Amino acid sequence: MFEFLGSIGHAIMVPLYYAVTAVLLGWYKLFSAVFGQDSGWAWVLAIVGLTLVIRAALIPLFVRQIKASRNMQLIQPRVKELQEKYGHDRERFSQETMKLYKETGTNPFSSCLPIFVQMPIFLALFRTLNLAARQGKGHGFLDDAHAVSFANAEIFGVPISKTFLSADGQVGVWVLALLLVIAMTATTFLTQKQLMAKNMPADAMTGAFAQQQKIMLYVFPLMFGVGGISFPIGVLVYWTTSNLWTMGQQFYVIRNNPAPNTPAYDAKLARDHAKAVRKGLVVEEAPAEAMEEVEQAGPMRQQPKKQTRSKRKKQGGQGGSAGQGSDA
Repeated sequence: MFEFLGSIGHAIMVPLYYAVTAVLLGWYKLFSAVFGQDSGWAWVLAIVGLTLVIRAALIPLFVRQIKASRNMQLIQPRVKELQEKYGHDRERFSQETMKLYKETGTNPFSSCLPIFVQMPIFLALFRTLNLAARQGKGHGFLDDAHAVSFANAEIFGVPISKTFLSADGQVGVWVLALLLVIAMTATTFLTQKQLMAKNMPADAMTGAFAQQQKIMLYVFPLMFGVGGISFPIGVLVYWTTSNLWTMGQQFYVIRNNPAPNTPAYDAKLARDHAKAVRKGLVVEEAPAEAMEEVEQAGPMRQQPKKQTRSKRKKQGGQGGSAGQGSDA
C-alpha cells in the first residue's frame, strides 16, 4: 500500500521538479547577468520571479475560488434555514445541504483549490532547495553546480539556504528568518481578515460557515508560523511573495467586484455615486439629516441684496423727492 502511494507521489512530483527548476533557472540566468553568477540577490529574485509565474498561472483557479466563496456566502441564509429545520437530524441536514449545493452550483472545496494546487509546487521547491542547501545536489534541471551556487549564495551576509533551526549560532540568519516567518504569518492572517471584514455579508458571519472561516483565520497563520522556522530563507521568500500577491489580487477583486450586501459592496456604490456626481451625470443629494434641519427651521427669510454707497444715496434722493411731491 505504501509503495503504491509512494509511486503515485513520485509520478506527481517528478514533473513538478522539472517545471519548477526550469522556471527558476530561467529567472536566475536573467538576474545573474546583472548581479553575478553566485549572487544571493540573483537567486532571491529568481524565486520571486518563479512565484509570480506560478501565481499568474493560478489566476483561473483564483477566479473559481472567488465564485465559490461568493456562492457559499450568498446561500448561508438558506443553509441556516436548513439547520433550523433539520438540526435534529444530521443525516437529513447533510443530504439537504448537498442538494442545495447542487442546485446552486456551489462547490465548497473550490475555495481551497489554489492552496491545494500550490502545496505540491511548494513541496517541490522546498525539496529542491533543501537538497541543494544540505547536500549540494541538483534536482530536475538544477544541476549540482547550480545547487552549490545556491547553497553558498548570501543576502545581507546571510546564506539563503539556511533555516531558523539550522542557523548554527548566526544571529543574522535568526533575524532574517524570523522576520520572514513573521511576514509570512502576518500576510496569511491579513489576507483572510480582509476577506471576512469587507466581503462577507452579515448573514454569513454566523453559523457553521462563519466558524469555519474563523478557524481558518487563526489556524492557517499558526501552522505557517510554526512550520516556517524549518523552511530555508529562500522558501520563506517564495511563500511571503505569494501571500503578497494574494493580498493584492484579493484587494482588487473586493474593490471592483464585491459580493452583494457587504461593506465592500456599499463602499463601491458610494464611490460610483461620487464619480457620477463629479461627471455631472447625477445631482448630489443633501444628507437626510441636513434636509430634516431645513424642514424644522421653516421657510427662510430672503436677505436683501447688498448695495453700494452710491446706490443708497441715489435711492435716498429719490425717496426725498417723492416725499416733497406728496407734501405739495
